[in-house]
Amino acid sequence: MRAPPWLDSGTLGRDLVLACASLAGGLVLYALGWQPQVRPDVEVPSALFLPPLVAVCVAVGLRRVAPRASLAVGTAALAVDAVLGSSLGTVLIYTQVLYDACVYGPPWLWRWLLRITVALSLLGLVVGVLGYAALGVLVVLAGLLPVLTGISVRQYRDQAAAERARAEQTARLVELDRRQAVSAERARMARELHDVVANHLSAVAIHATAVLSVPGLDRGQVESALRVIRESSVQGLAEMRQMIEVLREPGTSVDPATPEVVTARLAEADGLVERVRAAGLAVRVRTDGTPGALPVGVDLAAYRIVQESLTNALKHGTGEAELTIAYRPAEVVLTVENPVRRGGAGLPGAGAGLIGMRERATLLAGRFTAGPHDGRWQVRAALPTGEGG
Repeated sequence: MRAPPWLDSGTLGRDLVLACASLAGGLVLYALGWQPQVRPDVEVPSALFLPPLVAVCVAVGLRRVAPRASLAVGTAALAVDAVLGSSLGTVLIYTQVLYDACVYGPPWLWRWLLRITVALSLLGLVVGVLGYAALGVLVVLAGLLPVLTGISVRQYRDQAAAERARAEQTARLVELDRRQAVSAERARMARELHDVVANHLSAVAIHATAVLSVPGLDRGQVESALRVIRESSVQGLAEMRQMIEVLREPGTSVDPATPEVVTARLAEADGLVERVRAAGLAVRVRTDGTPGALPVGVDLAAYRIVQESLTNALKHGTGEAELTIAYRPAEVVLTVENPVRRGGAGLPGAGAGLIGMRERATLLAGRFTAGPHDGRWQVRAALPTGEGG
């Protein structure tokens, strides 16, 4: 059978039950006539030992809610009992009061109790050498031993509480790391999805709009627009397929028979420029320095920044743009400039492209700026390559 909730550990009901049990034990000793026990030569009525006994039991009931008051009441009761001749029941119950004061009281309380009981024990041993050996043994058993036991239990509980707090803090840190990892992965996926989907769909939307809005197009112009739409769609699907394969578990390829692998490296910028030119943007490309191998993260970020910048130029520009790729000893610098269409005409955008480009540069400890410059729109990104020092 399970005990009622009011008797659970740490409740006031449990303390009161312990106090009542202590009183019952003291009354049993009183009924057996074991009064007084230490000084039987003192002639006092036995009934006078009952008030100190009740008081020390009250101190037991206060052990958790008011440990200092419990020690004060118990010590006063023991002092009165000692003046009367000292009864065994009161002394035994007072050992519980000392133990509880060390376990539940403030830290300074058990330190003072340890000093006092050690001093009294030494004094009792000195007195014992003079002929009162029982007094020294009583002080050690009823004073020093309960204090040492309470201190050891308190230190064990404090250590257990510290371990629990450390475990909870570790769990919170793990959860925080997990949430940050999930947020970072969601941001990365959002950037990749935007670059993979939005850029190719922008080219599709521009040419579909041209076919629908310009009357009288001959078959060759329609076929050219449809060819660009198809190429953009196929390229977007291929990149999306590759991204899905990366997100899936190893060995669960979407289509193992598909040999096509989409490369997203700065070295493939020529193919990107050709597709953008086919979509209707006249791009002039200039390269400064000697192209070299780039870190994987820098390579991908540079390609995506060029892709997004040219797509924005196609959507919001006047049909021309200039791309400059500068290879420097410690960084690669990308600059895309284009005139801005008057009146804000063009495909709508949510600004996610600029956010994604800035995030890519920031993650690599690079620099990114975008805005008007000498009457044109300029995007400039400097990505460190970790070389040159």
